[in-house]
Amino acid sequence: MKRIVGIGELLWDMLPTGPQLGGAPANYSVMAARLGNQATILSRIGADALAGQTLEVLAGYPVDASHLQQDAEHPTGQVSVELADGQPSYVIHAPAAWDFLQATDAWTQVVRHCDAICFGSLAQRNAVSAATIARLLRSVGPQSARIFDVNLREPFYSAAVLQQSLTLASVVKMNDAEVPRVLELLQLPAATSSSDPFRAAAEALLEQYAALDLVAITCGGEGSLLVSRHDWHRHPGVPTEVMDTIGAGDAFTAAMTHYLLRQAPLAVLNEAGNRWGSYLASQAGAMPPIPEETMEQIRREIEG
Repeated sequence: MKRIVGIGELLWDMLPTGPQLGGAPANYSVMAARLGNQATILSRIGADALAGQTLEVLAGYPVDASHLQQDAEHPTGQVSVELADGQPSYVIHAPAAWDFLQATDAWTQVVRHCDAICFGSLAQRNAVSAATIARLLRSVGPQSARIFDVNLREPFYSAAVLQQSLTLASVVKMNDAEVPRVLELLQLPAATSSSDPFRAAAEALLEQYAALDLVAITCGGEGSLLVSRHDWHRHPGVPTEVMDTIGAGDAFTAAMTHYLLRQAPLAVLNEAGNRWGSYLASQAGAMPPIPEETMEQIRREIEG
């Protein structure tokens, strides 16, 4: 079993159909655990009713939530969500407990021995959590994958956060809508004349940031592009009837990580990400039930 960590926001999506637990690092960790890894969530919750509900929900998944911190001053995170044709729009309330992550000795030990750690830009909206995440990433072993999940949520991102995160990351994942904004913030030229602007953007990031080994760009139902320093692969996507896209990108990242740690080729990483991202998009919420037969079927489809 590989040891995988998701660090950052843990929150409740207040959907029209009712509240559902989420937050990209939590979604990622739960999916990584379901795929058979030893996955841990590093986040912070309040001392309120939602905190108790958080622990109850997570107890139903094969994920380690024993390292969650509790904050007596700030509430458990909440996001107001509206859906239009399955696509969510968000109002992310602040401050929240996950804005105040603390780099404890226990957390340092967890990340020091992990095989992969996933972190995002949203969790760095507050200087306290940003400093904690940077400190912990510097404690990660040199052979561990450090996955930066770009999640641009207005107004909670900046060029400084992107630059520092890319300096610390070995893998970066973003969606197609985020690519031009990321290039603009980093003052990298957009490849308007290229026949493959996404591939050109990925290559520009690899050239600019020496620690990066892999760039992943997801394109919703149109699939995804993976670009490494020596290879690239494009996947056309897996057709599905979308219920909502909440958590689909996190499932992609978790599945990609799972096979990355097993040294699979880019084509398999892409197949895994698209298969699981597609399945999550066909379900309601970010942590839906997954029957064992579905797990086995998708595994066979990925691994052939």
